[in-house]
Amino acid sequence: MCSWENYETSGPVFIRENGELRCLNDSSLALGSLRHCRVPPSRPFPRGFSVRLRGDGGSQAPVSICRRKEHFVFTYTKEGNLRYTAKSLFKMALLFVAENVQHIDSLVGFPEQIAEQLFIAAEEKQKFADAESGTRALRLFSEAYGDLVLKSLCLRKRHLLVSEKLEEIKMFHNLKSLDLYGCKLGDNHEILPHLTSEALSSLTWLSLGDNILSDYGLRKLTAPVRVMKRGLDCLKLLDLSYNPLSEQAVGYLTCFSALQGLDVSGTEIQISERVKQTFCDGMGLVLSEVPLTDLCHSRCKTRGWAEQVVNQWEICRAESSKLRASLQRDNVLRFYGRKRFVHEAAKGASSGKEEEEEDDEKTRIHFCKAASSSQKTGQTSGADGQKAPPSQKKRKREASYPAPHPGPPAKQKAVPLTVEDWDLLNSY
Repeated sequence: MCSWENYETSGPVFIRENGELRCLNDSSLALGSLRHCRVPPSRPFPRGFSVRLRGDGGSQAPVSICRRKEHFVFTYTKEGNLRYTAKSLFKMALLFVAENVQHIDSLVGFPEQIAEQLFIAAEEKQKFADAESGTRALRLFSEAYGDLVLKSLCLRKRHLLVSEKLEEIKMFHNLKSLDLYGCKLGDNHEILPHLTSEALSSLTWLSLGDNILSDYGLRKLTAPVRVMKRGLDCLKLLDLSYNPLSEQAVGYLTCFSALQGLDVSGTEIQISERVKQTFCDGMGLVLSEVPLTDLCHSRCKTRGWAEQVVNQWEICRAESSKLRASLQRDNVLRFYGRKRFVHEAAKGASSGKEEEEEDDEKTRIHFCKAASSSQKTGQTSGADGQKAPPSQKKRKREASYPAPHPGPPAKQKAVPLTVEDWDLLNSY
């Protein structure tokens, strides 16, 4: 229904009655002048109307406009003009799937090249940062591609990251190397049963050094291997250094028959003839004369598609801890004063460095396979009998002379710490 109350303000209105046109709101118009009357064209908007699209993420911008913006690549020409080109259909489909990666059922059988691009696109959209969707997405990729997602994982001295991202770490299947040195796990951490699970059956390099792991914890860790013959079947290198382990723990380690290298430095295990015989009979290991390079921590680095994901976890955790540390530092400065706080911080940093140097100077206790040990001794002696005696004499001569012991460090004045020093202190 139409309302004719305001017909006088809406312009001339014509009606047809009995085959003739008649104007309702203008009686001066005659029928003869209707031919010369120009009816203005209808406009959807009044003159001067303008529209402004907001694509800056504001609350007034429609979601469809923001998403539609992703389908174009904006560049500038040499003249400074804005130029945009449409993305390929493959790229748009890839971005759509990455946006909804948590809803995918399976990627088994999907090409690896496209899956890697999909993983990178999902990482750029920070899909792995969320607790629920990130865990599901990591499980999705790990079940389909295994060690391509992550082949080696280094979490050395990142105990906070291990506790915060434990569920995400469990999603990395088929790891070859895992470094958990200095993570303060203890005997009852949740990640210890995961080490002997089927997900880590392909693990060949494992570091559990400096984790307050006692004989009780090692017995729990090796129970599935000793009783059910399940877990860590491919383990070849194991680091248990700087843990409170006694000679009782030696019997728990004999279940690792494929072990080729073992580090028990800094433990309470006394290297006696009985211990050597137990290692030799149970695993075929003998005491190595030189430290094994395969047990060096530099061998294990985070490698795989998810390398940047792990780095992003560490960056987010460091930023949050840095914010808390800055608040604590401000409170300490207000209470004690800047000079005393800087002096104690510098003293703590220097003492930490001295402890690391002392640890490096300590003798490493490594066990290796008897065959590899004989090969190393044969290489050092050499095939030529004339060259071997001089090298042995030289080693004896060097051993006879005492190593020069550096004198006590001179007392230095406390200097103000730089911004880099503060960042280093806040990272501890």
